[in-house]
Amino acid sequence: MTMHSSLQHAFTNRYALKVISGLNNFDALGVSAIVKAADLGGATFVDIAADPALVKLAKELTNLPICVSAVEPEKFVKAVAAGADLIEIGNFDSFYTQGLRFDAEEVLALTYQTRDLLPEITLCVTVPHILQLDQQVQLAEDLVKAGADIIQTEGGTSSNPTHSGTLGLMEKAAPTLAAAHAISRAVSVPVLCASGISDVTAPLAIAAGAAGVGVGSAINQLNSEVAMIAAVRSLVEALGRGSRVRN
Repeated sequence: MTMHSSLQHAFTNRYALKVISGLNNFDALGVSAIVKAADLGGATFVDIAADPALVKLAKELTNLPICVSAVEPEKFVKAVAAGADLIEIGNFDSFYTQGLRFDAEEVLALTYQTRDLLPEITLCVTVPHILQLDQQVQLAEDLVKAGADIIQTEGGTSSNPTHSGTLGLMEKAAPTLAAAHAISRAVSVPVLCASGISDVTAPLAIAAGAAGVGVGSAINQLNSEVAMIAAVRSLVEALGRGSRVRN
């Protein structure tokens, strides 16, 4: 599988930063602001809903690789035709709030279906945090065998921090950090640590074994483009991109 060169470099040097607009976010203005902030802030790539119109819009705004997320394999086909560079089965967080759950068999079946439809595109698959940690590791191994090029972890929605400040941020990130630590030791593909990550905990994700982080709400819930750009830049700095490239 040929991965976009800038992505490959970022994963190899372990500073990849994916900015997520949201699987169910189809607001063109909102997505535009997030994509522009990702571009100006120095992110590695962006993750938007698998919608052809949004893909075309994003392509006009940035040269960053465009990832599209969905849980319906058919949606990927049109998004890829519109110019998406890679695809992701996941960003399940929005479904948990609706009471929907994805078990290991479902995620694996979606992966096989997607690979049948699009055998060549770079594919990222999220491992649901609702599984026990050993089950997450097993699923990650099975997903790689099924054709996943990147594994993403999650867990921010399941954590309920009891503290404020830095300790609270670490509590929020704990489930996805634990998954990144366990899964990165079991698979040979890059692991992207997402959900509940901030500029405080991004370095912990890399230390845990992740090749990069995915960040959504820490950026997309901000109310101005300037604030979004600043948040992206803080994450880039937290990942130590400059020093990693030089070394």
